[in-house]
Amino acid sequence: MSAPHPDSWTEPGFDAFPDDWVPPDDWAPDDEFAPPPDESTAVGEASAPRRHLTGADPLSVLAEVYGYDAFRGDQAEIVAHVVAGGDAVVLMPTGGGKSVTYQVPALVREGTGLVVSPLIALMHDQVDALIANGVRAAYLNSTQTPDERRLTEQMFVAGELDLLYVAPERLNLPATKALLQRGRLSVIAIDEAHCVSQWGHDFRPDYLQLGALADDFPGVPRMALTATATRATHREIAERLRLPDARHFVASFDRPNIQYRIEPKVDPRRQLLAFIRSQPEGAAGIVYALSRKSVEQTADYLRGQGIDALPYHAGLPAPVRASHQSRFLRDDGIVMVATIAFGMGIDKPDVRFVAHIDLPKSVEGYYQETGRAGRDGEPSVAWMAYGLGDVVQQRRMIDQSEGDLAHKRRMQQHLDAMLALCETVACRRQNLLGYFGQESGACGNCDTCLTPPETFDGLVPAQKLLSTIVRLQRERGQAFGAGHLIDILRGADTERIRRMGHAQLATYGIGQDLSDADWRSVVRQLLARGILVAQGEYGTLALGDDASGVLRGETPVPLRRDTIGRVTVSRTRKPAASADVADGDRELFEALRAWRAETAREQGVPAYIVFGDATLRALAEQRPSRPGELEGITGIGAKKREAYGDAVLEVIAAH
Repeated sequence: MSAPHPDSWTEPGFDAFPDDWVPPDDWAPDDEFAPPPDESTAVGEASAPRRHLTGADPLSVLAEVYGYDAFRGDQAEIVAHVVAGGDAVVLMPTGGGKSVTYQVPALVREGTGLVVSPLIALMHDQVDALIANGVRAAYLNSTQTPDERRLTEQMFVAGELDLLYVAPERLNLPATKALLQRGRLSVIAIDEAHCVSQWGHDFRPDYLQLGALADDFPGVPRMALTATATRATHREIAERLRLPDARHFVASFDRPNIQYRIEPKVDPRRQLLAFIRSQPEGAAGIVYALSRKSVEQTADYLRGQGIDALPYHAGLPAPVRASHQSRFLRDDGIVMVATIAFGMGIDKPDVRFVAHIDLPKSVEGYYQETGRAGRDGEPSVAWMAYGLGDVVQQRRMIDQSEGDLAHKRRMQQHLDAMLALCETVACRRQNLLGYFGQESGACGNCDTCLTPPETFDGLVPAQKLLSTIVRLQRERGQAFGAGHLIDILRGADTERIRRMGHAQLATYGIGQDLSDADWRSVVRQLLARGILVAQGEYGTLALGDDASGVLRGETPVPLRRDTIGRVTVSRTRKPAASADVADGDRELFEALRAWRAETAREQGVPAYIVFGDATLRALAEQRPSRPGELEGITGIGAKKREAYGDAVLEVIAAH
């Protein structure tokens, strides 16, 4: 279980968590994960234009503020429902446009929209983006000075803010609730609402108290939004946040722009390097590893191979984390190697790949983490190397967990679902969507669709392995891990086999028809199916519940034949952002990128805050020459036309 970081951990006299709640290994105070406050934005930028959108048509607000001429998917229906005063539970994938569904109602309705957001870094990025669009936005958190906080509070009470962001821990403080009672709220949006689930991958204790908002602010429409929720979590969100009459909007969890690839783990760092080198030059990516040590070693290895890689985990000094996060958000081509401490606060839309070199603990966590790729809708890749050691390690962690039997059973269910995704011979996207209760056909874009895996009858190899385990246990009272069992089956002449007399076993040498890697694949797949179980600190193998049917020959054992690098990838690298730009427009596109990078550096914001790649592509293709021609180009609203229009036209004119 990974928890994000509370809003006011370091403030005197504040304790947001129950006495028996133990922070996980990667926990750290929120201010250590936050960028330094920027006085121009931390208080909502008082110079932002006064609001004139109350009562306006939502579609006109979308065009004027965001520069888009149409809502996507369910956005229009959600916005209309909330503007009319209705409550809503919104399940929409990352990059699907959740923020628009609460920001537009906040602009249209009278008052200030309150957004409950779990991470300070996320607040900073979203407020910066809103201010760039001419919206009067601010946050209240522990990075502010008392004067900055006081000014934000005064602006809220005076009705001079369109949106105010707070963390759940701060919202539950009596002083914050008293402040909010002095102003007028237009809508309450609870983002990352899956944090309310005590069995979820990002459980946040203070989310459990947010149901009280129904009593504190009657008549204010409330929204719960998340990108990750099974049907059970969906129900739990509605119950715990007291939204019995809310209308539920469930968009497809499909992210068709993401290609899912999973391959057997042999030499994970070399495999990772080969994968990164197969990606377009300059592609930004995130690599997830379970331990801090693995994070640092992997980052060092990648840097030694010429990859601009940075480590990130909760054990690094706060200034180092802040510096690395800032570089990742603002510079092109950075690869961040991180634990899942680097997660929900990342709002970078042009991450081209997410890689896992260790098995995630749940499908929810995997979906949430891979969803950080391709938020801009551009083609992206989710890659993972997965091996026998991952299965043994995860099962050991479950056995050693301090939770009760129900907790361990839930963790086991999460792991089983994750293993089913890894071992499927069918479409991975189909399996992933099925986990969230949504049906789909084969995607034609994941590794198993592009190169369907070869399967074979694994009954005899399974019987050989199970028989070896049975003989060792019954005849000698011994149990061993996969490595030694495979040595016995392959007839290896090791010191351990000689010392223990295992060459005299009836199964010694009967598995020489399979390689060591093949046997490891067999073990891994039998573990995934529960035919084998890993026990104890050392991961010794024992028979699972389904083993007896296999030994009797009654249970079929179809297995997939592992092949490293099944998906053929191009070794010709080109600039990632310009991959889909016509040859005749590429020079102008790169000039616009250079202008954007310089502008972003001058303003101290990520490049996407200025313009996204899709907007630069549209500018390069349409080549507007007059200010009026900028209107209608995707991503350019009124504020950005005013702020950047002349400069953009100069760049275009020069080419």
